[in-house]
Amino acid sequence: MVPALFLRIVPLLSLSIPAVLLLPKAEGLTCQGDQFLTKDQICCNKCHPGYKVVENCRGHGLATNCTLCPARQYMDTMNFFPNCFSCKRCRADLFEIQELPCTHQRNTVCRCMDGYYKSVIDSVTFECSMCSTCGDNEIEDKKCTQEGNTECKCSVNYYRVKNKCLPSTILPLLTNVIAGAVVAVVLTLVLVIVITHFVTKRQTERKLLSSQESVESPQIYEALKINFEDASGHTLNSTPLHNVISQEPSNLPDCIPLEIKIPDVIYTLLDLVPVLQVKQLVRSLGVSDTVIERAELDHRSSKEAHYQMLRAWAEQGSHTCQGAGGQGGVLHLPQLYQLLDKLRLMHLEQTAQELETQYHCL
Repeated sequence: MVPALFLRIVPLLSLSIPAVLLLPKAEGLTCQGDQFLTKDQICCNKCHPGYKVVENCRGHGLATNCTLCPARQYMDTMNFFPNCFSCKRCRADLFEIQELPCTHQRNTVCRCMDGYYKSVIDSVTFECSMCSTCGDNEIEDKKCTQEGNTECKCSVNYYRVKNKCLPSTILPLLTNVIAGAVVAVVLTLVLVIVITHFVTKRQTERKLLSSQESVESPQIYEALKINFEDASGHTLNSTPLHNVISQEPSNLPDCIPLEIKIPDVIYTLLDLVPVLQVKQLVRSLGVSDTVIERAELDHRSSKEAHYQMLRAWAEQGSHTCQGAGGQGGVLHLPQLYQLLDKLRLMHLEQTAQELETQYHCL
């Protein structure tokens, strides 16, 4: 009885399976926060922190195939990445020591050696700088810690003048010198203003006298329009030249901005910015660590990885300015100004000047 029933059901199942496979893919499907949408329009669950994706789920309600990150690699968020991030190594040559080891779910935590403090570069990057010592006539107000440098103040009966602690007996003398200098500057300014006033007044009087003499000249009172009659009896009208000139348009643009192509800017930066400072520049421009790590994983060549990091920053600004007539391959002026500011903050003045010279107005 059972085999006969089974033989009847099997053909029905074989007919229904192709029908399910031929169902149209969902249009505009939205997945939940702990899921991601595959290229097959299926919502699959993300892998937990410490794991990476081996294979996407094969259907709705089926689980994604995840595996634990290998040794010396980590993943600190829910994700659908096929690769984990490499653990950071604390560098002794940069005066770093390990505070917390790397785990599958957390990157290595480094701190500065004793006698050094964290000099913050941006929200995620720091360098270890040697703690300062107090100078002459100074006492320690705050000790050097991992988070900040030593703070000093002047000793008793000493006062700070131009970053130096001087005894209080010298202070009145300095005060008198400064007061005398201020008085001299004020008197000089008053003298310049008075001289400028008299010179301007004299020039104005001369212009008025010259104007009166020109008005009294009988030639100026001649008709503005002179009629000439030729041999045929026709009348020719002459118009003053300054009236014609005044009608010419003068609102011409001061300059025409150059088209700033993204690849040209990036290759210029890669030629000028030191390799060890490229990631610092990219972070200061707002590129996330996820994008940076992704570029390093996808490209073995450090130069190509740096190119992709800078390209991610440039294309973000290009998309936001698309409505203003921008193109995806063109860098906009606000981005260029942002780049120049960040280069100067990183003490790369020569690079900033080179870019200003290369991409100035025509």
